[in-house]
Amino acid sequence: MKNIELTTSQALFRFLDNQYINYDGEEIKFIEGISGIFGHGCVLGMGEALESMSESFKFYRVSNEQGAGHIATGFAKQSNRKRMLCATSSVGPGAMNMVTAAATATANRIPALFLPGDIFASRQPDPVLQQVEQEHDHSISSNDAFRAVSKYWDRIVRPEQLMSAAINAMRVLTDPALTGAVTLAMPQDTAAEVYAYPETFFAKRVHYIQRRPVAPGLAEIVAQKIAGKKRPLIIVGGGVRYSEAWEEVENFAAKFNIPFSETQAGKGIVDWDHEYNLGGIGTTGTLASNRIARETDCLLAIGTRLNDFHTASKWAFQNPELTVIGINVNPMDAYKLDSIPVLADAKLALQELYSCLEKIGYKAEYSDEIKSIKDEWNLEVDRLCEAESVEPGKMTQTKVIGMMNNGGIADNAIIVCASGSLPSDLERIWRTRSRHTYHLEYAYSCMGYEIPGAIGAKLAEPDRDVWVLMGDGTYLMYHQEIVTAIQEGIKINIVVVDNGGWQCIDNLQTSQGIPRFGCELRYRNEETRRLDGEYVPIDFAMNAKSYGCDSWRVTCEEEFTEALQQAAQSKKITVIDVKSVVKSMTDGYETWWRAGTPELSKTQAVMDASAVMQKYLKDAKQY
Repeated sequence: MKNIELTTSQALFRFLDNQYINYDGEEIKFIEGISGIFGHGCVLGMGEALESMSESFKFYRVSNEQGAGHIATGFAKQSNRKRMLCATSSVGPGAMNMVTAAATATANRIPALFLPGDIFASRQPDPVLQQVEQEHDHSISSNDAFRAVSKYWDRIVRPEQLMSAAINAMRVLTDPALTGAVTLAMPQDTAAEVYAYPETFFAKRVHYIQRRPVAPGLAEIVAQKIAGKKRPLIIVGGGVRYSEAWEEVENFAAKFNIPFSETQAGKGIVDWDHEYNLGGIGTTGTLASNRIARETDCLLAIGTRLNDFHTASKWAFQNPELTVIGINVNPMDAYKLDSIPVLADAKLALQELYSCLEKIGYKAEYSDEIKSIKDEWNLEVDRLCEAESVEPGKMTQTKVIGMMNNGGIADNAIIVCASGSLPSDLERIWRTRSRHTYHLEYAYSCMGYEIPGAIGAKLAEPDRDVWVLMGDGTYLMYHQEIVTAIQEGIKINIVVVDNGGWQCIDNLQTSQGIPRFGCELRYRNEETRRLDGEYVPIDFAMNAKSYGCDSWRVTCEEEFTEALQQAAQSKKITVIDVKSVVKSMTDGYETWWRAGTPELSKTQAVMDASAVMQKYLKDAKQY
């Protein structure tokens, strides 16, 4: 066997550069490159290795290490998990900045490889700069924080450990059931050490994405369960997207007269006007979905994590005869809500169930109510999208969305969002007209994902326009990756809806009887000693202009229309600062969400809200 002498870092990136996947017969290069910030711990070992192979393994310099991870997640998400990026950082604070991004990738089931620099494996220089020492255990470093948010974690303290660690990393990254963040911590001395690696380690590896079939006989059993039900409902989750099972959903729904609802990850893979598409479900769902869900006697949860927003904290489904069927490649998700678990690929499962139900001659017992309730909801969406402002110099938030959605941007443009009240509004009223254009990170609802996630989406699909829709609170938290987009020449468009703070959380606070406190962007009032003075005026357009963007500050429909047109035509990164009416977002639409309402308070309104919470809890399912 021939050996090749390389540093651990050189070996790692040579290995990563030769990883491919095979998806339904199509071979695809899996790892496109890496983003990050160089510092001590990564600039020498990993930095030297990356510089030497920069032509084949591209490096993207970011402004914050968290952004490196979000770019990787956005890229892999928009690539339908068929391609991915890595992220790297220095030891200490740089690495810790990536933990949030790693959690975001894992929560969303998106493959991303994190390569944080680490302290010395030899321990001889200890304590090095930025090292957190623990008296009880000298084997740990701050990188151990990644353990809680990674699907696979390893620390490579000897060069030869790289081989098993790298192969295990690929095992997890390419597994539809297990994928998420993978962390390989790289001590800075190990990263630079030389080892004679077997040449076979660097051979081209093709990882076959295997579709898990339904267990023999299970489809027939599940079909019989469905056959005994009158009002089934499908939930389309992200697993349907990654399985590319959109045609199966459309055909299944139409054939058996079964309506379907969407999660944030599942929205947009079937057009909004499909006759059986009820839109979003649960706390951020539509009136159509929530009314049908309340009476459904059979829930087909396909490729969804069934989080508390989409189940309305397990309250959405009130029929005592409810049967839940969980179709998922991930066992943990398939077993949720005490379901009948079908551990299988969404496409294969739907195909088998279709065949079984067709033989039975099954049809759900819905009459014209699906069309009727969709028509009612569509009128409500039209009303929201035309909602006029009652304040001069401001627009309603739903009108902003409506103008973008109804001709303001191209139908095949990608919309990116992640946190605040905007995801709720988008899941309810955004009408997707082209597949893979709805890019919402809402499993972790990570403030700050929006701009770097959009960069990742644009890297994945450079021929599509990418638009970010974000609030002022999120913009203030994380906007520095605008510089990365400028440096790389990556054209994205950003719309900032300025409503004076974190109005989504202010809504939650005040809805539970708590007096408004600390959520809005207001001056400190010297009389009350609270942050309840005037709103702090910020010109986000001017901030963007200082970066070198084309930007506009708009206060009315005419200005917004013109800004959207100019932004689409501009060659630069663009930012549109829209001043919005406070509380002009959508409402709950006959649903509920469990929050930690205090059971004891001096404020009567809080006690009243607690009593309401207890009432809803009695009707929520307990699993």
